[in-house]
Amino acid sequence: MTALVTFGETMLRLSPPRGERLETAREFEVQAGGAESNVAVAAARLGRDAAWFSKLPDSPLGRRVVGELRSHGVDTDGVVWDDDHRQGLYYLEHGVAPRPTNVVYDRADAAVTTLETVEIDLDAVRDADVCYTSGITPALSETLRATTADVLAEAQDAGTTTAFDLNYRTKLWDPAVAAEAYRDLFGSIDVLFAAQRDAETVLGREGDAESIARGLADDFDFETVVVTRGADGSLALFDGDVYEQGVYEAETHDAIGTGDAFVGGFLAKHLAGGDVAESLQWASATASFKRTVEGDVAVVTPEDIERVVADEGDGISR
Repeated sequence: MTALVTFGETMLRLSPPRGERLETAREFEVQAGGAESNVAVAAARLGRDAAWFSKLPDSPLGRRVVGELRSHGVDTDGVVWDDDHRQGLYYLEHGVAPRPTNVVYDRADAAVTTLETVEIDLDAVRDADVCYTSGITPALSETLRATTADVLAEAQDAGTTTAFDLNYRTKLWDPAVAAEAYRDLFGSIDVLFAAQRDAETVLGREGDAESIARGLADDFDFETVVVTRGADGSLALFDGDVYEQGVYEAETHDAIGTGDAFVGGFLAKHLAGGDVAESLQWASATASFKRTVEGDVAVVTPEDIERVVADEGDGISR
């Protein structure tokens, strides 16, 4: 039995040296990155058994993704191998003012977009304590939209806690289409993570974070709703009680993957028996620590997070 199972797309990230432009770069640093695998890596590095599955090309690039995730302790035995499609890529050019950071996606015809429910080891999902994916997964193809619905429903029916991050991406779909897809999934989700801006933009929610959390919980019967507020911290609603957490100070080196680190930290502490306040605290600390690390994943240890929490103190809860 695995404590956490995640599923979704993982791409290879190619980045020129800082200070160089994509159009003139002669070399690129290569790393794996994807919302769901980032969560699995954070949880695994924080001491939890974590697995990730997807569909990858049986090629050096696909094997590079698996090798990197395994190096962080993530079980990738559930990966489906494909001979007919390609590995998704994205290019990241780090910016400094006044030049913005630029991301270019090259994910068309990626193997993961063809992943069907019949190809998945659903017993691994049913046996897990928590099953997680994000809104990026159903956005990638109609096939994945159906697969996501099937997997979450199978997990919840088996008693596995299901967790989902809205993770809205404007480059993948418009708000109306995303909202319809999210609502189709909400009946199979126990724990919802949502950036306040996504709840406002996609779901049309208004008011402060607490009002948004309570409205979502009332309308869709979520067990837990976690709303992130950027620099204003985060808020969780569970069993009618609200818990608030500030942001731990960090010098930002690479912000990519911060939200995934937050989710990974929350789920890792939850799976270790932590209550909502403790899980929110670890989420915030893991997210802040990630900002100091190059790449998409949180290269972190439990001792790192314990030190951040001890140095910075508790968050605000009520």
